[in-house]
Amino acid sequence: MVNHQIIGDRNTILSIDDLAALRENLHEQRLFRQEQLQQIADTAAPRTDALLDRQAASQIEVRVKLAASARMVLADVEAALARMDDGRYGACHLCRQPIARERLMIVPQARYCARCQHVREAQR
Repeated sequence: MVNHQIIGDRNTILSIDDLAALRENLHEQRLFRQEQLQQIADTAAPRTDALLDRQAASQIEVRVKLAASARMVLADVEAALARMDDGRYGACHLCRQPIARERLMIVPQARYCARCQHVREAQR
């Protein structure tokens, strides 16, 4: 089920075409992140001497961080697709107000409106 409800003012209205484009974008992001995680998993290479071991340790650290970031974005994308299916897509998780259309077009997996996102980041 897709949320076809038109909520809010002109800046927050998501048309059926907008939702279709956002869903397509999310599917593309999901595929990209899945491929990225597979590539990271496939790049592990054995090393032999001490210098190469240090280089390998650095590369492993980078791969671990990249994989963690890719998994986090993938989870956000999956959650956004689930919200679309449930008809809850486009509402801020904190204030429950509509997320601006422009924000969703840039970050389709956004869970928070710009104001709530700013508040969350300021609290970190």
